[in-house]
Amino acid sequence: MERLLAQYASLPAAGTRRALNIHLVDPFPPGPGHVWRTDQSRLFLMNTQAFFPTLVPDQGVTAQPLAGCSFNEWRHTQRTDPDATLSVGDRTELAALAATDFPSRALYGRYLSWCFAQLTSNLPDGVTVTHHATVAQRVARDYGNGGFDVVLQNGDRLHTDSVVLALGHVDAKLSPAQRELRDEARTLGLSYFPPAVPNDVDWDQLPAGVTILVRGMGLNFFDVLGQLTEGRGGRFERTGHGAGQALAYLPSGTEPVIVGASRRGTPYRAKAELASYYPSSVELRFLNEDAVTAMGATAGFDHDIWPLLHRDTLWAYYSTLARSRADAVPAGFLGELDELLHSGLDGDGLDWSERLASLVGAHIAPGDRLDLPGLAKPLSRSPIRSGQTHRFSSQAHLDAAVLEYLSDDAAGSFRGEADPVKMAIGALNAGRAVIKSLVADSGITQESWLGELRGWFESFVEGLASGPPALRMEQLAALVRAGVVHFAGPDPIFRIAHGVFSVSSPWVDAQPWESRHLVEALAPANRVAGSDSVLLNNLLADGLARPRVMLAADGEAVVTSGMDVSTSPYQPVDGAGARVPGLYVLGLQLSSAQWGTAIAAQANAEYRSGYRTVLDADAIAAAILGS
Repeated sequence: MERLLAQYASLPAAGTRRALNIHLVDPFPPGPGHVWRTDQSRLFLMNTQAFFPTLVPDQGVTAQPLAGCSFNEWRHTQRTDPDATLSVGDRTELAALAATDFPSRALYGRYLSWCFAQLTSNLPDGVTVTHHATVAQRVARDYGNGGFDVVLQNGDRLHTDSVVLALGHVDAKLSPAQRELRDEARTLGLSYFPPAVPNDVDWDQLPAGVTILVRGMGLNFFDVLGQLTEGRGGRFERTGHGAGQALAYLPSGTEPVIVGASRRGTPYRAKAELASYYPSSVELRFLNEDAVTAMGATAGFDHDIWPLLHRDTLWAYYSTLARSRADAVPAGFLGELDELLHSGLDGDGLDWSERLASLVGAHIAPGDRLDLPGLAKPLSRSPIRSGQTHRFSSQAHLDAAVLEYLSDDAAGSFRGEADPVKMAIGALNAGRAVIKSLVADSGITQESWLGELRGWFESFVEGLASGPPALRMEQLAALVRAGVVHFAGPDPIFRIAHGVFSVSSPWVDAQPWESRHLVEALAPANRVAGSDSVLLNNLLADGLARPRVMLAADGEAVVTSGMDVSTSPYQPVDGAGARVPGLYVLGLQLSSAQWGTAIAAQANAEYRSGYRTVLDADAIAAAILGS
């Protein structure tokens, strides 16, 4: 909507342009929508700092915004000149919120509401905006008059020239394993909580004092924790100890016993405490924008991309180690490493890995070496003791290992740019931004997309670089010390046995955890073909859209998660293989044409992918107004 208004205002003077009538269809208020509702708990935090997000572009577009600003600029203004719509909770949060803090989702929703109000109060002549507080159920071609008929749940029909599908997160069908658990749970009278937006769940349904199994320890896991602890009156207090042990949890007595389970056995690593989104001390010298531009459209991730990003990660780690702990890095090592990193780039690097291992092994103590697989699976480094078949001899042994990981990771986050591990992760995160542009520009082969980028790198980098604020890691450590949270161990096995849910791990010599309650701490799956959206399913059934199919390395056709679309401006490809004029896609349903760019735009972004969503919206607006 913002791009349509800005571009419309830049067209020739009124009288020579057609009227523009914009219809917004959403059962939730425009701006915050479903996810960023302003009435939700302030324990639900954003996963980016206040300086990061913006609705209004600050680069990359020609038509200048008519109104609005970045979230951080809004934050600063509202502290001194608060808008009348701000609640007491908004004002209290704003008073303490710094640019480097993580805002609540409710406050970000208030920013989005403000932006909508600013835009609609600055409409150019000839523009109307109408909000329909209902659900769109079908988009059908109008063969008689041209354009489309949009059928709404309330019975209304809108005739339109163009339609933009900006659907965001929609409900998803459960996987076969999840359906089996749900159905059996219903038969036995157990409570099964499927993947959901956390604010949609009534957490009071989970009783106090009983054991709760939680599957998934990504970002939704921390939302669940917050509602079942602080949300029930528990408090965190400062202990006076250092990072990693800085908090103690004082229970309210109404908490359940929470058992967290995930494939890694640990939560995602926490974000480093930084003054910027990417570390200022990290420079991509190998996998930069120039390098990916030179790759063309046939890049393979493992062959062409990862070797460059691996080098950037190594340099970030060891240069930070030398800067923060000079005693750990002998004189001359960085020079030799730099020479080695620049070798093997033109096809003569068959023994490059052995040379790297030899160089590092000769100069760096074992405990100071970068171990990327170990970072991704920290519990794999816990030794198996003599005579044992399990990596962890007891539940207490496992909990102690995870607590050590949590404390160490939080301490590393608070060291910020002085921590070698966090700077290696910072390089991975910056490299991910470059890769996002490469993928959106169709610069990676299908077999590499499926088997390499999505096959191993995506989960690897998400677990390292997409974690929660460091505060959440310290809070979790405090909950473990208080006995409120335990862990199931890596590779958990969930089943229903003896009339209850149970979870066990092949790595832990302990009795399975059992409970009458299982929470899936996951977002609904983003798969067009597995959606529970009436609109998406009707688009597929009517032949106006189809999921994208790619060919794997073995020639097998794989149905991917997103829509099959044209190049930008993204238009669905219909059942006959032709693009659908006048119909456009923006956001999460582009997940098979893009990789990780369907998020809030970044203010003052360093990389093109940081404002890719704005560019997509700008291109769609230009196509609509041009037609």
